[in-house]
Formats: sequence, structure tokens, C-alpha cells
Amino acid sequence: MTFNPDAGLDPGQVTDSRGSRYGGGRGLAVGGGGLGLVIAIVYLLLGGDPSALVNQAPAGDVNGPASTALASCKTGADANARSDCRIVGFVDSIQAYWTTEFQAEGRTYQKAQTVLYADGVNTGCGAATSAVGPFYCPPDQTVYIDLGFFDELHTKFGAEGGPLAEGYVVAHEYGHHIQDLEGLLNSSGGSTGAGGQSVRTELQADCLAGVWVNHAASTGFLKQPTADQIGQALDAAAAVGDDRIQAQTQGGVNPESWTHGSSAQRDHWFSVGLDSGSPAKCDTSGQI
Repeated sequence: MTFNPDAGLDPGQVTDSRGSRYGGGRGLAVGGGGLGLVIAIVYLLLGGDPSALVNQAPAGDVNGPASTALASCKTGADANARSDCRIVGFVDSIQAYWTTEFQAEGRTYQKAQTVLYADGVNTGCGAATSAVGPFYCPPDQTVYIDLGFFDELHTKFGAEGGPLAEGYVVAHEYGHHIQDLEGLLNSSGGSTGAGGQSVRTELQADCLAGVWVNHAASTGFLKQPTADQIGQALDAAAAVGDDRIQAQTQGGVNPESWTHGSSAQRDHWFSVGLDSGSPAKCDTSGQI
């Protein structure tokens, strides 16, 4: 997805902690590499609850001074040239859309912060390592992203990649923020399985991500996505389907343990949001 070169970016919505000193130790309760890495990503990818897989953060500020690299992310041209600036641009566009959407309903949107990190980070949900993958933490209403995950999306999960695939990941996490603002995460529960509440929550976030893509160009930050770019986002959604990941990592598929939905479900609900452009169409409480 291409940014309008002259669009002004607001890097203040993204905190760069990649240069921080991480004091959380190992963090993950599962293995830090190999299958453990895959398990962590499968569980937490695009919105899982990190508190179930990470240790609680130690008291005090152990992250150290943060990097100021994002200060130079000033325009859409910077977003087209740099991966970190691209995340800034996506966040700016996503939050601009939801601000407008809430205003149309007579409400005020509460912005969420995004934190870019490497190696590890301390959060309101506990201390996490880069093995966790992107996640949203409700207690501090913050999205956490390790940019290295986008390489994992391509190399481990076989996604085509591309900027809009990255935008889909960010927008999905902000979908969880919308659910949080609506009070939906408190009642989401943790039931797994193909028809469980966990899957319904994740599919709704996929749908909300598609809604943003429908309106992304209207925010002024991005150009209208091409068919190829939309195909990349759809491919990313399908690549992280529970059935596809289980088949790759376990050699079989067990729908009873699904937490995010099948490839077909994720593709479908992203498309529902994309085609309709309406958050009201993202009701996954019925047939999914």
C-alpha cells in the first residue's frame, strides 16, 4: 500500500523502544525458539493475551532510554522508504479513521499508543520477548510490535508479505483496541475451538481491519490500494489461519484447539469488512 508522499506523519502516536535495555529476562513460559516460538506466535499472533505466556514485569522502569529514530518519520515519503516510518503511517491512518467513525456516532475515540520493540519489552500485561509477536495489551491500551515479525510472517508462515499485509496486522491489533473500548474484550472469555469465543473475537478484529482498509485512502495518508495489494492482505490473513499453521507445525489439524479461526474464516471476515466498510457488519456472534 503506497503512502501519499506529501502526507504529514505524527510519530508521537508511536513509541520506539528498540534501543531500550530490556530487563525482563526470558519472559516466555514456553520455549524461546523452535516449536516454542511457533506456539507463542500462534497463540499471541494478532491479539492473544500475553499475560498467559509471559512473566509479570519486574517493578520499576527497566526498559531504559528509548530510541528517537522515529523523529525523522515526517512524511508519507518516509513511510514509503522505511519500515518503521511505515508503521507510523499506518497507525496515523488507522486512528484517523476510527476518530472520524466515533465522531459520526457522537462519541470520542480514545487513541491507543503503539510501541516498537526488539528483543523484549515490559508491558501492562507482563514482560514479553520478541517471540510473542504483535499483540494488544488491554491494561495499558497499547499495541506492541517487533518489526522482525513481518519477516517471520513471510519465512515461517509463507505469506507473500508487502506493505498492506503489514497494515493488516497493525489494523487487526487496533481492532482489539476498538473491542476494548466497546467493552467486548471483558466478556470475550477464553473458550477455544472452531466456534469458540476466542475465534469469534479474532475474526471480528480481522473484519475491523478490513473496514479500515476500505476507508484508508479517505484518511489522506494512503493511496487507494490496488487489487494486488489487497491480495497480499488477504494472503496474510489466510497464512495465519489455525488450520494452516497446525498443518505446517503439527502435521494435522485439530479444530478443538483453534484460537484465531481457519484460513477460510480469516479471509472471509477480512473481506466482509473490506467490502462493506461498515463496523456494524463485523458481528461474529452468530454463524461464523
